[in-house]
Amino acid sequence: MTHEPHLPSLAHADKRPEHKRELCVLLVDDQHSVCDACSQAINVLGYRPLTAGSAAEALDVMDQQQVDIVIADIETGIGGTEMLQELKRRNRRVQVALMTPAASVSTALEALHSGVSGYIVKPFTTEEVRVLTRRLAQSLTVNEDRPYHRTLDVRYQCARMVGQSQAMRQVFKTIEKVSRSRAPVLILGETGTGKDLAARAIHETGTLRDRPFVPVDCGALAPTLIESELFGHIRGAFTGAVQNKVGLLESAKDGTVFLDEVGELPVELQSRLLRTIQEKELRPVGGTQRVRFAARIIAATNRNLKEAVAKGTFRKDLYFRLNVVSMTLPPLRERRIDIPLLIEQTLLRLAQSEAAMRGHAPWLLSSEVLDRLLTYEWPGNVRELENCLERAVTMASGPLIEMKDLPSTLQPSARPLMDSPQAVIPLDEMERQAIERAMESTGGDKLMAARLLGIGKTTLYRKLSKYQQGG
Repeated sequence: MTHEPHLPSLAHADKRPEHKRELCVLLVDDQHSVCDACSQAINVLGYRPLTAGSAAEALDVMDQQQVDIVIADIETGIGGTEMLQELKRRNRRVQVALMTPAASVSTALEALHSGVSGYIVKPFTTEEVRVLTRRLAQSLTVNEDRPYHRTLDVRYQCARMVGQSQAMRQVFKTIEKVSRSRAPVLILGETGTGKDLAARAIHETGTLRDRPFVPVDCGALAPTLIESELFGHIRGAFTGAVQNKVGLLESAKDGTVFLDEVGELPVELQSRLLRTIQEKELRPVGGTQRVRFAARIIAATNRNLKEAVAKGTFRKDLYFRLNVVSMTLPPLRERRIDIPLLIEQTLLRLAQSEAAMRGHAPWLLSSEVLDRLLTYEWPGNVRELENCLERAVTMASGPLIEMKDLPSTLQPSARPLMDSPQAVIPLDEMERQAIERAMESTGGDKLMAARLLGIGKTTLYRKLSKYQQGG
């Protein structure tokens, strides 16, 4: 089935100043119903849809119009290497995505390292089409400084959060809703799932975006200084307090305080934090005058706070005060459909970083590497994936990332902690392997490695020192 391309007047298009030109999206499918549904979704975004019934028609359209995005059914053959090269010859900056039935997803994934920017699985919803189109348009703004950002939905740009899985779409919806208020938000999720990015997204898409955003890593603050860091102190409050100091809570003013890993706060400070939130004022250490506290609170933790409340290590009243609205970020292993998007986003970011540039951007993934990244369990979640890719582009000898460029934990020869159900490994050796893997997964970040392992920082430092001494 073929149909005539829907083309606007060329004369009309030529009269438009370049900075006013609409984003053009070419839909390629031999089913009119699919093209019509996608066209309606794209119209809502303010973009201009064009349609074609085959790859040949698509090329004809591109000869007559400047097309920015191509979304094509995989059966048209546009996902093939030669066809992609032909599209790029007509427009080197065009973004291409594939529509594929579930049975052909593996083929679509293989095409990702040949120039395809994304895919969508049939049957899909119009919202999924809009999400995909927004993401492709965002790639255009990354590659070239063009004004398309005016029509992008900020939910899918802010703080580098991307995802087309149902779980992440729910996260985006929650962020959109809570950003409109000042209600406390509790963000839950495993280490590395992006809780800090979600907090920034809430702040940056809301009414407080022009006000301070103050992150507080409760797990990294020294126990002896944590009270002073949070609440500030006056001169002479304790030995070494030679001048007044404004605490992190006060420095947020009427913006946002992000209490990362709030479950690490000592119990004795939890009551003081609760009082500050309830009374909307705080008192610096050693001071008698109270200071107004007007900041919004966003908290996050990888701990089960309900269990902590039951054990008495976290105050029930503080838990309820923080948990006005809660959202849980899914682990990466439960949203594998988002891995190609995260790979693309991370490689684009690295390509913009002078520190990462080696003259070989954009990087491509071998089919073996792509398969490994898609099937790996990612215990460190998105942070581990980003660290893995940063290492890979650093170690790659050219534009193609191969298996040898991946961390040892992802190598096929990497020995698991237990080679078989019957294998017996000394506990010390299992511990050493677990620590080595955590350190590599977090890029050497000892604090994050300790959290991943579920042990204290001091314990990790002691064990690392023992291994370095050959113990």
